Amino acid sequence: MSDDSASPPPVRRSRPGRPEGRGNHREAVLDAAERTFAERGFAGASYREIAAEAAVTQAMITYYFGSKPDLFREVYLRRGRQLAGERMALLEALQAREAPFSVEDVVRAYLVPPFGLVTSTGGRAFLRLQARLHAEPDEMAFGLRREVYDAPVRAFVTVLAGLLPHLPADVLYRRFAQIIGIYLYILSDAHRISEISAGAAAMPATETMIAEIVAFTAAGLRAQSAA
Repeated sequence: MSDDSASPPPVRRSRPGRPEGRGNHREAVLDAAERTFAERGFAGASYREIAAEAAVTQAMITYYFGSKPDLFREVYLRRGRQLAGERMALLEALQAREAPFSVEDVVRAYLVPPFGLVTSTGGRAFLRLQARLHAEPDEMAFGLRREVYDAPVRAFVTVLAGLLPHLPADVLYRRFAQIIGIYLYILSDAHRISEISAGAAAMPATETMIAEIVAFTAAGLRAQSAA
């Protein structure tokens, strides 16, 4: 005899399913957010604007990324990690080759990856975003910069220390920070070379600009310490 008074099995609740639609919505959101954050900064960007740019709903952005800080982090780390990986690969290739390498070779290995971003729309947006982030003092900015840049910078400075044994570590780090400042300024579209020179000079081709920075900063790295 069956027990009609037995309770029915509990209904299992599940999280909302993946939003329906076509195409790679996640990448579309990241691309749109990258452009919007680059144009307006973190505070000025809104989910509504990003959703319109990506042709998705705001609910879909929340599904994939959650909060705006989480979305910003994903946007920044997507290309930031790629940039760090390319730099490390170039440095490791230098160390692996049989022929000796120079200070210029090391500096060039650090500069080539970010200049490569100039050739794509997404890359240029990331460069503007990167310049904005370096001007932001808040903990989120500090954390992202540490995660993306600290390990590669330490690796590059360690290699430079072997080539420049006359310089103490603190001097090398200060000078490397100046290299970072130079390339960020040039790639931020704020260089105003034409305006500063009243039209006598203009932004050169990428390879020429890299060569100029390499020559200038390598000479500065080799200089005797002022301390």
